[in-house]
Amino acid sequence: MAMLRAALNRVLAPGAPGTEAAWQEALKPIRNAHRRRTVYLDRDQRRQLLDCIEPEAVPFVRTLCVLPLRPGAVAGLEVADFDCRTSELSVGRDKSGKSRRLQLPHAVAQLFLAQTAARPPRAPLFARLNGKPWNKDSWKRPIARAATQAGMPTGTTAYALRHSTITDLVNSGLPLLTVAQISDTSAEMIERHYGHLSGKITVQALDSLSL
Repeated sequence: MAMLRAALNRVLAPGAPGTEAAWQEALKPIRNAHRRRTVYLDRDQRRQLLDCIEPEAVPFVRTLCVLPLRPGAVAGLEVADFDCRTSELSVGRDKSGKSRRLQLPHAVAQLFLAQTAARPPRAPLFARLNGKPWNKDSWKRPIARAATQAGMPTGTTAYALRHSTITDLVNSGLPLLTVAQISDTSAEMIERHYGHLSGKITVQALDSLSL
């Protein structure tokens, strides 16, 4: 969208949209177009959302509510990625492409353990009723319906849940570098978008996010 708007702006700038003159200058990015307009849902709101979500989607959406993972990364998890002996989760299918391991709090580990019962290692950790993994076309509908029913703000999406969890981690006093490592983003991005929140509340870390 930023590139499209920049292109249209370049057409209008020379005043000659019907000629090639408009395309002689390099496209310029729109100022602040990279900033996400993401809704923040506090823990009470996330609980309300979960109360309204259809049963099939509850484990998947609950995970988005308590771990700062991208929806696609959660959808890509397999049963073998969770070690029930150590409560460790291996996340390998994410934006950076780098594998990382997360030590899960007890309540979250129990959620993951319930998804692995009597299932083969290569099966999706969070599967739909038809056995297939979630994707953006299948998760957005139940979230949108639940958001409407629960009276959530406009813009409540799967990605908004990730943003909300990251916000809570920063608010809890967890070091920004640690938050960046857990959420698979750069410390610079965390500092840019969440740095103003840090240090407000006592350190609680991931244990405080269990719903």
